[in-house]
Order: sequence, then structure tokens, then C-alpha cells
Amino acid sequence: MPTAPPAAEARPVPHPSGDKRFKLLEVAMKKHQFRPDALIEVLHAAQQLFGYLELDLLLFVARHLKLPPSRVYGVATFYHFFALKPRGRHTCVVCTGTACYVKGADGLLAALRREAGVGPGETTPDDNLSVLTARCIGACGIAPAVVLDGTVKGHVTADALAAEMKGWVPGGTG
Repeated sequence: MPTAPPAAEARPVPHPSGDKRFKLLEVAMKKHQFRPDALIEVLHAAQQLFGYLELDLLLFVARHLKLPPSRVYGVATFYHFFALKPRGRHTCVVCTGTACYVKGADGLLAALRREAGVGPGETTPDDNLSVLTARCIGACGIAPAVVLDGTVKGHVTADALAAEMKGWVPGGTG
């Protein structure tokens, strides 16, 4: 009885760009056995490798994890720690959850617009500061709260925020 020829071993197709970071990302996905439920971990690895999550990178992840691109994009845009475009050297994340909003988050955003000339989702022209918002950072007891370069600061006032960011904004009073 004839036997079927052995199936060709499926090898990942190299990314057309030739960028070796895609190979490293494939290694990270393989570590998670290309499981769709490892999406957040894979996106973290992708952002660590590339700095931010461009559309072609999201499509690459979707294809390898066998997920619809809309799901990958939805997860990437839901969590504030993922960036779809390059961020500045410094980041300021203003919590806009209910407690923070009631205690003055809108005033902090207005102060950032005044001091840095940028609003939520924007980066200064010199790429020094990116301003972001988060629905909630889980620090309601110290509202209003911001995250400056990964450090949570509570009971923040506009003046305190300007002082914390001194040197991040050329020409600003902070």
C-alpha cells in the first residue's frame, strides 16, 4: 500500500522587509505556542522590540496567532500601555476615570495643552513628551493621578505637574 509523502514542515515565511525583529517576535510567539490567548503577551513583546505597534505589525501578529485583525487592533487600542505611533522620550498619562475626572483631570489636560502645546494622543514636535489618557489607572484614592515615565503621582495639581515635568517642555514655565 503506497504511503503519502511526508508533509513538508511548515516554516515561517520571513517578513518581506527583512527586519530581523520579526524573527525575534516569531520566537516570542512560538514560546506561547502561537496561542490566541497569549495576544497581550505577544503585543508586549512586539512593542518592546519595535517601540510601538504599527499597522503592519498588528497584521503580522493577527496572521500568526490566527486572530481577526479587528481583535488585535481592539486589544492594542484598549490598553493605554500600547502605542500605535512612536512616543516621545517622556510620557505623561493622565487618568480620566470618574474619581480623577471629578477631582480635576480636565484641568491637568488643559495645563498640559498650555505648557506643552499638546493634548491627549499627541507628542511635542521635538519628540520629548507624549501626552496620553487612560480610562482608569486604579489609583482612585489619590485622584487626580498621572503616570510620569512609569511612576504614579497622586493628588496632582497643574502647578505640581508643571514642576514634575520641568525640562521636558522647552519654553514652558515648568
